[in-house]
Parts: sequence; C-alpha cells; structure tokens
Amino acid sequence: MFLIDQLILLAAILILFGIASSKLSARLGLPVLVLFLLIGMLAGDAGIGGVSFNSPGAAHALGTLALAIILFDGGLQTPTASIKKVWKPASLLATVGVLITAAVTGVAAAYVLDLPIMEGLLLGAIVGSTDAAAVFSLLRNAGIHIRERLKATLEIESASNDPMAIFLTVGLLEILVNDMQPGVGLLQMFLLQMGVGAAVGLGVGWASVQIINRIHLVASGLYPVMVAACGLFAFGLAANLNGSGFLAIFLAGVVIGNSRFVFQRSTFLFHDGLAWLSQITMFVVLGLLINPPSLFEVWREGLVIAAVLVLVARPLAVVPILALFGFKKAEMALVSWVGLRGSVPIILAIFPLMFGLPGAELIFNVVFFVVLISATIQGSTLPWVARKLGLTEKPPATPAATLEITALGDVDADIVEYTLGANGRAVGRRLSQMALPDGTVVAMITRKSLVIPPRGSTALQAGDHLFVVLRPETRPFVDSVFSQALEASRNELPGSELRLKGSTTVDDIRSSYGIILAADDLLTLEALVRQSMSEELREVQIGTSVTLDGVILTVRDMIDSRIVTIGLIPEPN
Repeated sequence: MFLIDQLILLAAILILFGIASSKLSARLGLPVLVLFLLIGMLAGDAGIGGVSFNSPGAAHALGTLALAIILFDGGLQTPTASIKKVWKPASLLATVGVLITAAVTGVAAAYVLDLPIMEGLLLGAIVGSTDAAAVFSLLRNAGIHIRERLKATLEIESASNDPMAIFLTVGLLEILVNDMQPGVGLLQMFLLQMGVGAAVGLGVGWASVQIINRIHLVASGLYPVMVAACGLFAFGLAANLNGSGFLAIFLAGVVIGNSRFVFQRSTFLFHDGLAWLSQITMFVVLGLLINPPSLFEVWREGLVIAAVLVLVARPLAVVPILALFGFKKAEMALVSWVGLRGSVPIILAIFPLMFGLPGAELIFNVVFFVVLISATIQGSTLPWVARKLGLTEKPPATPAATLEITALGDVDADIVEYTLGANGRAVGRRLSQMALPDGTVVAMITRKSLVIPPRGSTALQAGDHLFVVLRPETRPFVDSVFSQALEASRNELPGSELRLKGSTTVDDIRSSYGIILAADDLLTLEALVRQSMSEELREVQIGTSVTLDGVILTVRDMIDSRIVTIGLIPEPN
C-alpha cells in the first residue's frame, strides 16, 4: 500500500468526523470550530488516533489557503448594502480596535508570563483580531436572529481585521528578530498592505465579473471553479505585491457576489461547500499540531490572559468606537462579547515558530488555550447573552425553499424553483391571486409525479414545485409571494417600484405583500385609480399618479383606454 492511499483514507475519516460534528454543534451549543479542533487533538500523537504531525510550515500553508477560501465565501455572501450601513464603525474596529486590544492584552501577557514587553505585545497582536470563520459560522448557524446592523458590524469587522493583526504580528517579529526600527518603516508597511490589498481586490473583482459574463465555457461546472480561481488570483497577486492577500480576496468576493453573472446560484453553493471543507481541514490540522498535555502547563496563565482579553481589552476597544456612531449600551455589550478568536490567532502563533523566536512554543500554547476558551465560552453563550440583552428578533419572513436552475446567459432573467411549504400563505389560493410582478411567468407546476399546466384557475397545494421565470430585480417581490410566513409585511419589501397588472385586486396585494388599501377587497387597481381620478376630476393617462393610504400608484402602461400596468411604491412608515 502506498503512503498516499493511507493519507487519503485518513483525510476522508477526519473530514467525515468533522461533518458529523457539525450536526452535534447545535445540540451541544458549541461552535463548530471547537469540535473540529478537538477532533484534531484526539487524532494527534497524544490522542487516540496517534497521528504524528509536527510541521508548522505545512500547517501555516494549509491554514492560509483555507482562511483565504473562507474569507472569499464570506465576501460573496456580504451585501454591499450591509457594508454601506456599517463600514465606518466596522473599519475602525478592524484597525484601531485591533490595536487597542493587542496593546492591552499584550501588556497583561507580558506581566502574567514574565516576558519582555515586546514579546508580550507580540502575543497581544496575535490574539488581537476576531475570526471570520468563527463569527460567520456562529451568526449563521446559532439559530438566533439579531438586528441587521449588529450582524453586519460583527461580520464585516471579523472579515476585515485580519490584515491589521497580520501587520502587527509581522512588524513586531521584524523588530524582535531582524532588529527593524519601529516608526516610519512600520507605517509604510501598513499603508502598503492595506492600499495594495484594497486596490487589487476591487480591480480583480471587477475584471472577474467582466470575464465570467463574456467567456463561453464548454462545461457549466467550470464557472464556479473559475470564480474560485479569480479569488485566489486576487490573494496571490496582492501578497506578491507586498499587500494584504486576505483583504484582497475578501473585497474581490464582495465585488463578485454583488454583481450579476451566469450560474450565480450554483457558484454560491459550490463556494459554501468549499468554505465548509476548508473550515474542517484547517481546524483539524491545527488541532493535530498541538500537544494537549502542554495546554495543562499554561492553563492558569491562559485563563488570566483570556479573561483580560474578553472582559477588559475587547470592551475597551469596542465601547468608545461604537459610542461615536450611536450604538446603544446593549448593542455595545453584545459586540464586546462576540469577539471570538479562532483560526487566525493560531495561524499567526505559528509565525514565531517559523521565525525561530525564543519562547515561541510558550506563545503558541498560550494562544491555543486562549482560542479554546474564547470560542467555547463566548460562542456557546451568544444566544443566551443576546436574549438577555433584548437584542434578538423574530426570524424574517423567508421564502419557500428555492433552487436556481440556471442563469440564462445574456438574457436578463432567471428560472427559479419555489417549493411551497405546508404553512405557506400561497397554499389554497389560485395562481391568478398571486399578484406576481409584471413580466413574471410561472412556466410549470409539478405535484408529486404530475405535471400541471399553469392556469389562472390552478389552486396551489403544499408541496407544489413552481418553476418561475423572473427578472433579477423582481426576485424579492416573488420571494414575498411564496414566503413561508403566514402573513405578509410591507416592511420587508425593497424600496423599488413593484409593477402589477391593472386587474390585480386589493385582496391579492394584501395577501401577497402585506400592503393594505382601504377599499373593497374585490376592487382592482385599475378601478381604484379611476375612482380616485374621477374624484379629483382628472383624466387617466400614462404617468398619472395617485397616493392612497401611504401607497403611490402610477399608471405605467395603457392599451387604448384600459390600464394594463400600474407601478406601486409603499411610502416608508
């Protein structure tokens, strides 16, 4: 048997255990990264697996690649609307916040471990950043819903603060090992890292979208692979230009994810799976690298440093910054608490080992212990803390399970499958009562083994699969129509205009979108507009607009004297 055969078997077993542990995460109330790390530790030399792995360089290489993929997936799933809302506080937390956290923790570490102040600050810099993989995973899988502004702040901070921690770590190592003088040199390194990383990420992201939409590949499965290659290209190009590869790949992901390109949905699914595989691989490998008995030698010091980090340093960094932007005390408390440490500090803790710094092993063991404590305590208590602070919200109205079949190349339309759940409000209603946006077409309905031609009189049932052709900009409205929520809410609609047929009734609009008009349920939009215009003694023509009950109705299309299409915009409450 060849060695590679054994390695493939071992890798498959560890990945399968990692996947199984993700199922246990919610039941045990532990973040998945803790379980992945424990699997690696159990599989190692001192565990039941007996796997010998003592290569910091290999762990660093694997960890860097995995983290890059995770950040790219995070960027793909980050709406620019969220960034616009919180980029100012998030960017300050990712820079000034990391600096404050590193300084306070570093001074405490130097005192607790009896280290020179510069080595203490190095340890503080290593644990200074929150971990994107841990925060993304926790916020998306914890089963709670917090306010969008808070969620966006935490996710964007965690995705963008790694470059600052890396800069501080590398800069301090250069001072300790290579006698670099602090001052102008460190400032130049910082500007180069951030500037090059941002420029490369934005540039490669934009160019990638242009190429993906113009190239015609022979196999559709190559498109997700091409997107991944573009992200890795952004990372590699920025890193080789002495910029921050992590910042570059995250920004490239944001640009690509917020653009329209072919096979978009399948690309997102591919990268979601790739990010999960990267998480499992990264945390298991990092778990293999640690010798569990060595953690018992530093547990007292590790507990003290973790307490300073969580209870002192993080709040000191968070509270003054968020107070500038009008965050409430409860919100600042939650952001202070959700400062999870994860793979990034462990990967950075490998740097002193690679630089040959005396005492590097002590720093690595302490960092690993601090990460375990932070992830276990902070991660497992997030739902409880959020509820106690009164920051949880009801789950938003989500559409029925959807699956994008394909993007239609140069055609500005998607074919989307909607599966109606048992409690969906569309169940029991006729297709003609769905008030679908103008231009939206239900192409086919399948019910068990039957294919049902869609007609206006077709009554929808639970379990029906509807294949809908729609324009991308109307997707939020169509999602609302087929949502699982029993009642619609106008507050969940986008601010853009919704164009409906003139024959749409008041009842159809209320049931589909939660828009309530004080009129007879059977009255059509055309009749409603004509009624309002006759009261105002005005003639109906294209562009005619009336406002009723906080809703602006505008005539958009007419055939002879008949109103065919009406645009509808609910005024903000």
